[in-house]
Amino acid sequence: MASFPTCSTAELTPLLGFAANATAAADYICNRFTATSDKFTNTTYAIDNTYLLFSAYLVFAMQLGFAMLCAGSVRAKNTMNIMLTNVLDAAAGGLSYYIFGFAFAFGGPSNGFIGKHYFGLKSIPSTVYDYSFFLYQWAFAIAAAGITSGSIAERTQFVAYLIYSSFLTGFVYPIVSHWVWSSDGWASASRTSGSLLFGSGAIDFAGSGVVHMVGGIAGLWGALIEGPRIGRFDRSGRSVALRGHSASLVVLGTFLLWFGWYGFNPGSFLTISKSYNTSDVFYGQWSAVGRTAVTTTLAGCTAALTTLFSKRLLVGHWNVTDVCNGLLGGFAAITSGCAVVEPWAAIVCGFVASWVLIGCNKLAEKFKYDDPLEAAQLHGGCGSWGLLFTGLFAKKRYVHEVYAVGRPYGLFMGGGGKLLAAQIIQILVIFGWVSATMGPLFYILKKLNLLRISKEDELQGMDMTRHGGFAYVYHDEDNSSHPPPGFTMRKIEPSSASPSPVNNTMNNVV
Repeated sequence: MASFPTCSTAELTPLLGFAANATAAADYICNRFTATSDKFTNTTYAIDNTYLLFSAYLVFAMQLGFAMLCAGSVRAKNTMNIMLTNVLDAAAGGLSYYIFGFAFAFGGPSNGFIGKHYFGLKSIPSTVYDYSFFLYQWAFAIAAAGITSGSIAERTQFVAYLIYSSFLTGFVYPIVSHWVWSSDGWASASRTSGSLLFGSGAIDFAGSGVVHMVGGIAGLWGALIEGPRIGRFDRSGRSVALRGHSASLVVLGTFLLWFGWYGFNPGSFLTISKSYNTSDVFYGQWSAVGRTAVTTTLAGCTAALTTLFSKRLLVGHWNVTDVCNGLLGGFAAITSGCAVVEPWAAIVCGFVASWVLIGCNKLAEKFKYDDPLEAAQLHGGCGSWGLLFTGLFAKKRYVHEVYAVGRPYGLFMGGGGKLLAAQIIQILVIFGWVSATMGPLFYILKKLNLLRISKEDELQGMDMTRHGGFAYVYHDEDNSSHPPPGFTMRKIEPSSASPSPVNNTMNNVV
């Protein structure tokens, strides 16, 4: 925030001459000047807090995007279950982040590992944080939990969602955000005390590592320990596609996430009224916010188009679900460096992110790993690439504006390898930390029979067995299911023949 000049009665009095009332006049003028200056200061705070609150609302709206994306990506018989888990991610995460998470993440002054103040938002608001900052960070925390829920969809017990979501948002995620985003964090590029990691700190501006890798790796361990869904691989080990029931919901969720990403990335500046004190009065943090929105857009668009044509060459058809996942992979990758790279570099980021996602999916299929939403591959794989990308393409000018003058910048931009080294360390420690915490949690849940549902529940669908009924009146031919009387089950598969109007009708329950 720009500082205003001060007014001193002692300095102003001689300028008013030697009249008897010069001191009183100077005192009056300075009082009026101070009052005006305070008004400008208050207005600046109001503008910045309104900007942050609006960004928080956008990021929270991504929960609706996650819910729609997840619902469309699973089979119809598990629709209510997956949507309920998305609601619980927000609800359980809200309480756990309020009680513990925010303090662990930003409770300074503290050590480089974990925060120790602001439990239950005690002493908030302060000169450092306001309520708007908590709301914004909570929206990030539940986004990480939402990523994980996609990896373990269609086969996980309800109680397991409650346990892992609270643990992830209340402890695992806040520790990583403290390392990278707190002014006390050992890896933070914004660290104000002690030495910086490789003289640079790890730049993860909006969370390719902090949010996306954390959620993706947690989902990776959950899906690995739980095992694939029944029927995902046949007896010979070949992959069998268990397609989601609604491409419409997938596209709707993707667009909602795209919209929310404009709060996720540009909003991570936290303020908008800051001046960079350059000769160009039209250039300031408001310009950097706009540039960040542009780099975010270009990365996602490039990844979507690259995925479209790549999958067409690989599998022979245009697939809207693959394009949506490619788009989101580009967004997850650019999130780290969105504020410190040129728009042209964002195109490179999106192009590579598309191939990272395709490669990760090939590996998942090879090792019989089942992730209904490709969440671990998308957020974990593309998030890791995003951190590396920042270490390669971060521009000197932007790094100095956003962080501090004299900081190392991208290797390919002439800044040496220090920033890249810090980025690699961040990838390794995030993978290690999440593996060491979430892996044992999922394993314990499995041993306590609290992780996976029964075979009968999985075959019949959790909407009927756990939630009182189906989300739709729908047709689904699954010979191993045992539907209740009154439901006619028949599977609808795409074919070269013209579809019957009757077979392709899905009636919603109103």
